[in-house]
Amino acid sequence: MWPGPKAERRDSDCVYGSMRMGASSLNHLFLTDLHSLPWFINVSESQGPGTILQSFSFNCSSHTPTLELLHVQPPTTFFNPPSLTRWQGIYVGKMTLSSSARLDALTVNHYELQLRFTCGNHVMEGPLSVDVQRDPGHIQCAGRFASPAGEIIQVPETVKPGARLYTLLLPGQGAQMSITSAQDPPYFPGPFSINGQGWLQAPSQGLKGQAQKVFQLQILVNFGQGRSCCGMLTVKVLPAPSSQVSFLQQAQNITIPENLVPGSKVVQVQARGFGVRYEILSPVPCRLFSIGRVDGVVRTTSPLELAQAPDAAVTRLRVKAFERLRPWASAELDFKVDVQSVNRWPPRCTPALLATQIPETTPVGTVLNTFTCTDPDSPGSTLDYQLLFHSPAGAASLYLQDRVLEVNATLDCDTPGACFHHAASILVRDGGQPLMTTEVPVLVMVTPVNEFAPACVPRTFRVREDAGPHALLGSVVGKDMDYPHDSIEYSTPGGSATFAVDRLSGEVRLLGPLDYELQKFHRLTVLLTDHSQDQDPTCHRSGSCTITIEVEDVNDHAPECEPPFQELTIHTHLGRSMEVTRVSCRVPQEPQRLAFSYSIVGGNSWSQFSLQGAVLVLNDLMLGPSWPEQPHTYELLIRVADAGPSTPHLSTTATVIVHLVPWRASTVATSTHRATVTSMMTPLLVTDTEAFWQPEPWFVVVLTVTSALLLLALGWLLSRLLWGLAQVLQVPSKPTQALLLNSIQGTEGSVEGFMEAPRMETPQAPSSVMSLHFDGRAQDPRTGRDYLFNTHTGARRWL
Repeated sequence: MWPGPKAERRDSDCVYGSMRMGASSLNHLFLTDLHSLPWFINVSESQGPGTILQSFSFNCSSHTPTLELLHVQPPTTFFNPPSLTRWQGIYVGKMTLSSSARLDALTVNHYELQLRFTCGNHVMEGPLSVDVQRDPGHIQCAGRFASPAGEIIQVPETVKPGARLYTLLLPGQGAQMSITSAQDPPYFPGPFSINGQGWLQAPSQGLKGQAQKVFQLQILVNFGQGRSCCGMLTVKVLPAPSSQVSFLQQAQNITIPENLVPGSKVVQVQARGFGVRYEILSPVPCRLFSIGRVDGVVRTTSPLELAQAPDAAVTRLRVKAFERLRPWASAELDFKVDVQSVNRWPPRCTPALLATQIPETTPVGTVLNTFTCTDPDSPGSTLDYQLLFHSPAGAASLYLQDRVLEVNATLDCDTPGACFHHAASILVRDGGQPLMTTEVPVLVMVTPVNEFAPACVPRTFRVREDAGPHALLGSVVGKDMDYPHDSIEYSTPGGSATFAVDRLSGEVRLLGPLDYELQKFHRLTVLLTDHSQDQDPTCHRSGSCTITIEVEDVNDHAPECEPPFQELTIHTHLGRSMEVTRVSCRVPQEPQRLAFSYSIVGGNSWSQFSLQGAVLVLNDLMLGPSWPEQPHTYELLIRVADAGPSTPHLSTTATVIVHLVPWRASTVATSTHRATVTSMMTPLLVTDTEAFWQPEPWFVVVLTVTSALLLLALGWLLSRLLWGLAQVLQVPSKPTQALLLNSIQGTEGSVEGFMEAPRMETPQAPSSVMSLHFDGRAQDPRTGRDYLFNTHTGARRWL
């Protein structure tokens, strides 16, 4: 088993002691420790050769174990192969630093050692990580200067007095350097000197004539607090060159772009000479440029980012050309390298994408976002911003003022296609060469807001009262200024048993029956509710309007006559029209309906009756063969129809039975008798009036005078009448029948089954006596003349 590392510190040395292991079998412990790898060891850079880094203790009783160091990364000779010794039956392995170990955390701070342990047939490998920790108190000289052989430099004897010959590179700052070896003349032409920057300078007398001499200089570097190091520097003076080294080109200024990658060629210098080599004398060290030792090509060694390293804008280089075999034969060239800023990076903006959502009621001037953009190539430079519209093209709803994006116009979602989104972009340009731009996409979603309530115009629908169920009366047309404009639902508050409104179309339909006589007008309140017009689906607005439904009258009730059946007895007078009865009809359900048409449709076979409106009139009777001598019964059928504008025209039939009795002078009594109607008819009380003639007094006087004159005339004519009497008595006397005047026209046909009442037997006086007696007086209604008449014979005498 390999136990974990444990370090014990003694004084200023870092010593790592051994770790004891617990008792266990070899294989189990070894496998367990191996699974715990890798191990990490922290070592101070101040540790020197022989320092024990790690101790291993394990059992391997049946075989002789081995512990090997396979390899080290990065490769180095700082580590000795691990030792393995047996002590009290336990094998102890150690890792130590070699004699060449010079740990430097600034150079390499991590080593990884791959170890292999073998015990019989069991072979295990595992890494051991060594981390070199920085020790601020440990400063040492580095390079060949600190090696036992020291550093050897060659200088020509023609070097200028006080010229810099060598630069000593030391860790840290503030070190004091001095030459501790003797520089006594005459061997030394003068003392060499070294300053605080580590520059070794030639003697003030120069080295002319000191060719082939070698000067060994022991240099002491004191870091303070008792810390110091020393090294050897050997200066060989070379004779003056036989030929002169010179550059082919003169000093020049070189301009390069900053976007050159490390290793790019800047310029190539060329010098005349044999086996010329090149090096950079200034600046030292030169972190931005290097020169090819053989070809003289100056190349970049690091990125020339002016934004990160503004001091790289101008670099003054001093290049030395010398012969390889005679380094003292040299020449120097100074030139300036100007690094020009290159516009390589477009502006960077925050946010890089703007997607926002605003309601359509957002006020003008509302700030949507403020963009912050910078130019990586030139921080702090002024950038140009431009707003570009994509969809809809040319929209003016947004406005960019400097870097602030604002709402520029009223956002309206109430027109088709205007409320979906506004796609634009912010174009940001820098002022570099070439011009670099950045485009920031902008997507502004405008959400609808339910601003307006739906409305409809009050309307009036007309419908016949006999319209059937589900009849379409009309449509309620709602309007909403919000988009979409037809997202309206219709309803009736509280419901209606007579009418229904379609929820989507607004169609008004009939559900129940209508009655014009009960209600002519219906008022229906329709509620309109919008939907799908707001981002919030629960946001609704509503309005209402009143619909008036006018019921059109339909003639659906026939007239009714009171009474529907009449029986009358009329005593007629010759040549006189008279009113028989008045037909009284009405529509009980529609008392306002008063216009009726009347016609006799049956029983008026001799056209003795006519209708004057609702009045049944017996036409005036004229002398003639049709004058009834005996009572006669007429059963008249009168058709009563409504005559208004309403359709259809309904009718009913009234029955009037008229007993027509010819008038006689002996009939002077007026009697009233009750007519009983059998069958299913309602009994009707009929008043029968018998007319008789009662002359006026003046008529009696006139009649008396006339009679006297007549007697005188009769006496004169008596003789003549006697001889003609026989002839007159032989001629049979025929009573003159009354003629019916003003016959009724326009009857619509006879009624089948008309039944005549039996004639009443009336005693008749002798015709010879009755014909000479005028027992009645009347006035002709047409001419207005008075006349006398005989009720039995019908004879008339005009007055």
